[in-house]
Amino acid sequence: MRLTVHGHAAYCYTGGKNFDARLPTAVFIHGAQNDHSVWALQTRYFAHHGFSVLAVDLPGHGRSKGQPLASVETMSDWLLAVLDAAGVSSATLIGHSMGSLIALETAARAPERIKAIALVGTAYPMKVSPLLLEASRSREQDAIDMVNIWSHSGMAQKPSAPGPGFYVQGGSRRLMQYVARGSDAQVFFTDFSACNAYEQGLQAAAALRCPVLFLLGRKDMMTTPKAAAGLIAALPQASVVQLEACGHALMAEQPDQVLDTLFRFAEGCAK
Repeated sequence: MRLTVHGHAAYCYTGGKNFDARLPTAVFIHGAQNDHSVWALQTRYFAHHGFSVLAVDLPGHGRSKGQPLASVETMSDWLLAVLDAAGVSSATLIGHSMGSLIALETAARAPERIKAIALVGTAYPMKVSPLLLEASRSREQDAIDMVNIWSHSGMAQKPSAPGPGFYVQGGSRRLMQYVARGSDAQVFFTDFSACNAYEQGLQAAAALRCPVLFLLGRKDMMTTPKAAAGLIAALPQASVVQLEACGHALMAEQPDQVLDTLFRFAEGCAK
C-alpha cells in the first residue's frame, strides 16, 4: 500500500491482503539498512489471522521516498503520520533493533493510540561502536559485512530455515546492498547515528501505559540481552522472552518462534 506522508511516497506492505482499518492493526518497523521484507513470514500470518498489517519502509529505505530521517524522534513523528494517512486510530507496534526504539518513542508520544509494543532485538542505550559507525560512513560494504557476521549466531542455518541451502547471511547482505543502492544518502550511517544519539529511552519507558514484550536472542552480539537490562528494569510489568541459538537477526534465524511469540502477545493485547 502506498501513502503520502510528509510530502513523500511511503510504502507499507500489508501481508498480501487489502488493508482494513476496522480490524486490529499491527505495525512492523524494521531496523537499520533494512526494509519491510525482514518481516515476510510474520506479516503474512498476521494478515491472514485477524489483523490488518502495515510493515513500513522508513523514508529512504526500500520503496519509501525521501531522505532517511536523522533521529528516532523524527522517525516516531513520521510513523504517527503513517497511522493518520492509513486511518488507523490504534495499533500494536512491533519493532526490530532501531525499529524497537521507534516503537518505544511512539508509544510514549501517543499513549492513547498504541495498544502494545514488542521490542525485538533491542537495547538501551543503543550505542554503536566507533569502528562500525565510521565504517558505515566511509566503507559501507565493510559495515554491511561486519553487521551480518555479528547479527547471526552461526554460519549453519537452523532446521526452521525455509529450505536446504537457504543462505540467511547472504540474504541479509543483499537486502542491505539493495537499500544502499536505492538512496543517494548514507542510509546506514544516518540510521546508526540516530540509534547512537537516542537518549530518551528511560523517559519514554516511564510514560508507557501499554503492555510491553521484549523478544531477545541469547547469542545476539549487536544488541546483547545484557544491554536491554536497564530498559527491562524500568518496565517491571513487561514480558521478556529470550530465544536460544539466536542472534540479532531473530526473524531470519528463528522465524517460527518469533512468529509464535509475537502473535500470542498481539492477539492477547487485541482482546
